[in-house]
Amino acid sequence: MKGIVFKGNREIELMKFPDPTPGPGEVVLEIKASGMCGSDLKFYRAAGGASSLGLGSSHTGPLIAGHEPCGVVVAIGPDVSPKQAQIGQRVMQHHYRGCGACDHCSTGWMQLCIEGVAEVYGATGHGAHAKYMKCPARTLVPLPDALSFSAGAAISCGTGTAWGALQRLTLTADQTIAVFGQGPVGLSATLLASQMGARVIALDVSDERLNRAKAFGAHDLINPLQTPDVVGAIRDLTHGRGAHASLDASSSPEARAQAVRCVRTWGKACFVGEGDSVTLDVSSDLLRRQVTLIGSWTFSTIGQAQCAEYVADRGIELDRLFTHQWRLDQAVEAYALFDKQSSGKGVMLPS
Repeated sequence: MKGIVFKGNREIELMKFPDPTPGPGEVVLEIKASGMCGSDLKFYRAAGGASSLGLGSSHTGPLIAGHEPCGVVVAIGPDVSPKQAQIGQRVMQHHYRGCGACDHCSTGWMQLCIEGVAEVYGATGHGAHAKYMKCPARTLVPLPDALSFSAGAAISCGTGTAWGALQRLTLTADQTIAVFGQGPVGLSATLLASQMGARVIALDVSDERLNRAKAFGAHDLINPLQTPDVVGAIRDLTHGRGAHASLDASSSPEARAQAVRCVRTWGKACFVGEGDSVTLDVSSDLLRRQVTLIGSWTFSTIGQAQCAEYVADRGIELDRLFTHQWRLDQAVEAYALFDKQSSGKGVMLPS
């Protein structure tokens, strides 16, 4: 089979790999959709690809990219229960492998494994930008029949991450949330929060992305490049009080600070975007306003399943997230466009 490899410095190669064979406790998926995530750009841009970022891995040699897998079970190894996997089953995949037995792994949080996450598929282990992918059966999450494989791929990282953050914020229908950054994760947060009945203030430096946020349910739009006082603008929209909650998916230090400062007294701010930093005045920004600051990293297998069920049960058109569909042999073009961070979400269709 062929798989997409991030060589670093924005170079991509479509390389040949042996078709995988499942070992004990493992399955092989035929990948039907593999989403493109903003986190991919770290590996795509890095001088030496993922391996240069200090990620621990026992794997040697080129790695297949892609950590939003969705497909069909086509092979099952020994010691896999029929309750875990069956041939032909439609599944998403939770893209982490832990020890499988600690407190975190046993509750579906394998990325928080006490022994350290053993593998992050698409970064330290072969991912889903290929026709086939091997993984532990315990990392599979059923894909509801009502959802497309592309929707399942979105839930397998970006949309699932937005869901996890909104759950941490305990957002309710009578509240207002400011969502900073309208890339795939932020736009998913805008879509889900508006479906929950909340009022969404969407922020992004791209007018194209803001227009998409409006179509996905945002009530108000703010372009920080055109707004001298972002926090003041949010307070003006909320009777001077500030938003009940905020979510930063941008990773911008300035946006993170604004996300904290724009919430009202007793408000909650959630950081989702990876990397970079933030500078806050702890007393005025947090303590003296009783603000809760939350860090939210992706989701559990249980949360992933709940997100999929929510999207399916409410008929949410998650496929609208995708503006581009690509073949594996179009990877160079696909990531060059995605690197500009101005368009919508892309998905690889390997099969």
